[in-house]
Amino acid sequence: MAEKKPFLLRVDRELLESIQKWADDELRSVNGQIEFLLRDALKRAGRTPKASGDAPRDRTP
Repeated sequence: MAEKKPFLLRVDRELLESIQKWADDELRSVNGQIEFLLRDALKRAGRTPKASGDAPRDRTP
């Protein structure tokens, strides 16, 4: 697994609440949900990281 780097993110309260609910629905942490969404966006844009350990992990039940 790739090394994790802390990163501060400020978001609107309503956005965070929506992400929290979505994360809860998919049994992820908010951090995990944001990381999942970012990786999915990169994949859709054709900009995925080249390292094999950086593949998106879908834990959707």
